[in-house]
Amino acid sequence: ALLGRIADLELPVIAVDGPSGLGLGDGVQHGSAPAVLSITFGGYRRGHLLARDEVGDVVVADIGLGVAPAEWPVLFSEAAAAAQLAPFPADAHKGVRGRVVVVGGDEGMLGAARLAARAAFAAGAGLVHLVAPAASVTVAALAEPDLQTSAQPFEAMPSARTAALLAQADAVVIGPGLGRKASRPEFVLGVIAAAPGGAALLLDADGLMAFAGQVERLRDALSGRRAVLTPHRGEFRALFPEQASLAEVDPWGAAEAAAAAVGAAVLLKGVPTVVAAPDTVTRTIAAGNPGLATGGSGDCLSGLAGAFAAQGLPVAVAAAVAAVALGEGGDLAARRVSARAMRPMDVLAALPDV
Repeated sequence: ALLGRIADLELPVIAVDGPSGLGLGDGVQHGSAPAVLSITFGGYRRGHLLARDEVGDVVVADIGLGVAPAEWPVLFSEAAAAAQLAPFPADAHKGVRGRVVVVGGDEGMLGAARLAARAAFAAGAGLVHLVAPAASVTVAALAEPDLQTSAQPFEAMPSARTAALLAQADAVVIGPGLGRKASRPEFVLGVIAAAPGGAALLLDADGLMAFAGQVERLRDALSGRRAVLTPHRGEFRALFPEQASLAEVDPWGAAEAAAAAVGAAVLLKGVPTVVAAPDTVTRTIAAGNPGLATGGSGDCLSGLAGAFAAQGLPVAVAAAVAAVALGEGGDLAARRVSARAMRPMDVLAALPDV
């Protein structure tokens, strides 16, 4: 009854540790009174990151506690992300800043590949190539003069020209606007086989959906490779149905189980975003806002992660840095144009300031 009265007050509510009635260990609500501000101690708990509307802004106050318990999330902050990116040396040239190849942009879906390519440039890639059908290449060559292109039908296996391009890649982003025709699984496997062993492989969107119900084929193809999968909840459900229900309440456990099953890093998009990989710490990203819930945000994330991985970061770290950059770019764009009116191009425009 008291919580109900608090919730009815037309006054800002500040919570100590977390709103009364909210389980901070699991984010389950038991009749809580939402707060505009939660002041907590020692670090973020899972409930702070899962129940964002209930906890409001969260401040961690230092009261001299020791190391946070192992079961608490490891929040990957903007400062932690920035620390991963070294300045370019004065004598840097395009060859040392990473060559990213984006495979996607089927007819009618070129925008996804263009966003991924623009994001790769925003992350500092030295060279960005687009592999797409001839009709898309014609448009991209006119619209994106800094983007190099190679025509490739997705209904056929990679041509000699495409294979030669992939063999030079430092990172290959597969999936933005790839389409979902029956030929896609074999084509994606061909692209993976043509990429050099040291190249980073990032699969997103249609590149993931090509393996719905046959994730074992993807696991075998990625064995021993630097690879990261970046599914949203729907794609995660299609690839890892046995973990689908867990993703809603425990994205950390779901991402870790999926990474173990596929033998690659997994970035599970959501609130929060979680990056897991075999034999490494699981990272949590809380940056971002509902303005990122638009078609194209994931394509921007793929381009960012591809560029960071092309520059030598471990794929899980590259994905986490990309998620922070996207989230912070989204937060800055929302301050400029509002979360409701924000679109991916606004996020790209904010990235230089981030």
